[in-house]
Amino acid sequence: MSSVTMKTLVTAEWLSEHLDDPDLVVLDCTVEIGPDYRSTSGRASYESGHIRTAGFADLTGDLRDRSSSLESALPTPEAFCAAMGTLGVGDDSRVVLYDGNMSVWAARVWWMLRWVGFDRAALLDGGLVAWELAGLALSTEPANHPTRTLTPRPRPGLVAYRDEVLAAIDDPAVHVIDTLPPEHYRGDWTLYPRPGHIPGALNVSALSLLDEQGRFRPDDELAALHAGDRSARHITYCGGGIAASANAFAMTRLGFTNVAVYMASLEEWAADPDLPLVTGDV
Repeated sequence: MSSVTMKTLVTAEWLSEHLDDPDLVVLDCTVEIGPDYRSTSGRASYESGHIRTAGFADLTGDLRDRSSSLESALPTPEAFCAAMGTLGVGDDSRVVLYDGNMSVWAARVWWMLRWVGFDRAALLDGGLVAWELAGLALSTEPANHPTRTLTPRPRPGLVAYRDEVLAAIDDPAVHVIDTLPPEHYRGDWTLYPRPGHIPGALNVSALSLLDEQGRFRPDDELAALHAGDRSARHITYCGGGIAASANAFAMTRLGFTNVAVYMASLEEWAADPDLPLVTGDV
């Protein structure tokens, strides 16, 4: 196990200096979004140029439950750990995650790692864009990490499901956060069968967490966005648990201790006419 301390958010310069650390596994988590807003594998983007030593974590493939109709369905902890193991992630590894699209996909993998009990992971602040802005080279060489064992130690409380979210509507002790853009939250437009947001949900868009270069804003600015009781139960959601994971990441870094991501989010909720949605501002 390395003696090098790693924060949960690292710079391109830090990663460049530690890229050859023997216990460090770097994973490209890029997912492409098409004009129809459907997500497709980012493997072609990865193969055209990625950070040297980085493997490819496929959120459209082995890191989802492909038997589900939901686009970003959560796999079992055992299946997720097995997939991460084939990417070289073991119990004693350290992991740096990045993507080419606002860090939300990398945050999803970061949250899933926490969900299975693994805490030695970080995001590359600014993702692949920050790496390139720092003048650092890309590689087309495939990763060469031996398979390792990642032991699942699930933390069920880090994932919320439909019934908990439904109960939270009438529970003032639970705070629900919609992480989609304000116009989607208001119901001005929607990607899902019905417009609007879950009743009582506050809106903190995942995009508001980032500056113009895609880096996370300073902690004081993030704290102004997420100003609630840090010990209270908070549930973040979006369309499929992607943007919501970025908010959960930021909140955890701020010291929130009871955060969950509703992974099925509006992809499940808006498809069920018996589940309430409201439009307009709070």
